[in-house]
Amino acid sequence: MQRRHFLSLAAGSLAAANAAPAARPNIIVMMADDMGWSDLGCYGSEIATPTLDRLAANGLRFTQFYNTARCCPTRASLLSGLYPHQAGIGHMMNDYGLPGYRGNLNKSCVTIAQVMKGAGYQTAMCGKWHVTPKSIADQPGGKDNWPMQRGFDNFFGTIDGAGSFYNPGTLTRDNAYIEPEEKDFYYTDALGKNAAAYIDKFSAKADPFFLYLAFTAPHWPLHCPEDTVAKYKDTYKDGWDQLRLKRHAKQKKLGLVKANWELTPRDKSVAAWADAPDKEWEARRMAVYAGMIDRLDHAVGQVVRKLEEKKMLENTLLLFLADNGGCAEGMSSTPENASPNTSGKPKTTRDGRTVRYGNTPDILPGPEDTYTSYATSWANASNTPFRMYKHWVHEGGISSPLIAHWPASIKRRNAMSSEPSHLIDIMATCVDLGKAKYPSEWKGEKITPFEGKSLGPVFLTGKRTPHEAIYWEHEGNQAIRMGQWKLVKMYQGEWELYDINADRTELNNLASAQPDRVKAMAAKWDSWAKRAMVAPWQSWAQPKKAGKKKA
Repeated sequence: MQRRHFLSLAAGSLAAANAAPAARPNIIVMMADDMGWSDLGCYGSEIATPTLDRLAANGLRFTQFYNTARCCPTRASLLSGLYPHQAGIGHMMNDYGLPGYRGNLNKSCVTIAQVMKGAGYQTAMCGKWHVTPKSIADQPGGKDNWPMQRGFDNFFGTIDGAGSFYNPGTLTRDNAYIEPEEKDFYYTDALGKNAAAYIDKFSAKADPFFLYLAFTAPHWPLHCPEDTVAKYKDTYKDGWDQLRLKRHAKQKKLGLVKANWELTPRDKSVAAWADAPDKEWEARRMAVYAGMIDRLDHAVGQVVRKLEEKKMLENTLLLFLADNGGCAEGMSSTPENASPNTSGKPKTTRDGRTVRYGNTPDILPGPEDTYTSYATSWANASNTPFRMYKHWVHEGGISSPLIAHWPASIKRRNAMSSEPSHLIDIMATCVDLGKAKYPSEWKGEKITPFEGKSLGPVFLTGKRTPHEAIYWEHEGNQAIRMGQWKLVKMYQGEWELYDINADRTELNNLASAQPDRVKAMAAKWDSWAKRAMVAPWQSWAQPKKAGKKKA
């Protein structure tokens, strides 16, 4: 029943093609949380994602779309069309007293919702907000950066960054905290249900709509109903080494990667599967993670079915992406700041059981009374074929799937684009397609011009004038992409230079062979950093937070 709507998706799209599209499309931006580049079926995975696979088959897949390597900065960049530091969120939700690192969406930016609402769009959001501290909500002006104060007519979701899928902290309806009402509440399902309800509401008016659907799946904790996990009971019994090989082979067959892009070696901190202890538990961790993506796909299906029901699918631009690469973070057995219902890390379940924390074989992930992650071994597989993870700005940290489905204007089917593009382009695309006016001032505040370039020409013709350069900084990890060239370094490391056309898996460092190119690109990065309010990591962050995680 969950998948049945796909039998009618393509046919519905063709039937609707005879109707004249509206002048401006509805726009839905959907985002996964901590999902690796290879985790969708249409990007190389074995996980059942028929909704997203079908959208890709009837639309366009981007193979070189980029995020900012971390949750908060990505959300700030997507919403504002700016690099995250320009929006005030160069790191997380802590206020470091510097303009680029206030940990709160600043007043020098506007959100897509504010801009689109000004152009007559209806607006709503479901899901993870995470661009303002939850700790200031009760202070005067503490909700100034909540969704409804930043352009959304309605909101259902969480203000915080992570939490239980069965009883999420900071669950909110519009401007007030609420508790889950259903006995069998599961956050991903609820997001799909509420997004579909908002589309119902939108359909009562002729005005187009903008909907932002930000999932928390598959971010830790590994929570998923057992009936879905059971589908993957035996899927990962052969381990991460075989999984990486199979995904890489499928990616080459699909045309997502070039045959000469070598698969990166297994992370040095990860044992070969043959030597790994507790194999049954390890396979269970990945099975739960896969189940979380399976349920996410079903939630997207709820949205697609509602669009079909309302005959709105033809002229709705659906965009699906991820906020960063797979997450190698572990899970402590003694969570900080745990509290019943106000924190992302609760002490107890809804029915009073103690929540068990930590990545240990005696804790089988999935149920509400567990709180675990899948860690480096499986994150390495999620990011096939790339290096590194969330936090870092090598390809494994910043590469995102991007699916674009819009039958009224994207006429190519099952097409791919290798156009280098970035989150900053989403605002530009919405302004372009929605015929909106991006303001120079907002409520007396001067607004920073957006940095992106519309993807509209790529949708229509497959081409656009490319970015001269795209930039990154997070936790002292730095990168710049100019055409086929990428300059990248880890915090306290040396610059590395890669020819992305020949070596996107970043295995052949050309820095020593091309010092002049390194120097020129590094100077350009420095100029951007000054303009974009990027401060040297070591000048303000505590050394213990300096991103010295081993990969």
